Amino acid sequence: MWLVAMFDLPVTTKSARKAYAEFRRTLLERGFTMLQYSVYARYCVSEEASETHRRYLSRTLPSEGQVRFMAITDHQFGKMEVYFGKKRATTEQPPDQMLLF
Repeated sequence: MWLVAMFDLPVTTKSARKAYAEFRRTLLERGFTMLQYSVYARYCVSEEASETHRRYLSRTLPSEGQVRFMAITDHQFGKMEVYFGKKRATTEQPPDQMLLF
């Protein structure tokens, strides 16, 4: 399962830019990867893990702007088409799972 964070945050004042940078830093620290400037995604092993990240991030939201979270399955994510210009690129793959014994 992939958790996607999409946001449109103001950057018109110094404090708004700081809030934007802090939210972006939080996403990166939580293991999200930038897909586009305001679209980040993170692979989660389960719905419960996705919900844990969602709850944490909702407590760190900036006071202004709009943020959306969307969870999609690996199959749905894999059907995404990615292009760089007119050249098709591969979709991001889930990370290898660690096995603990």
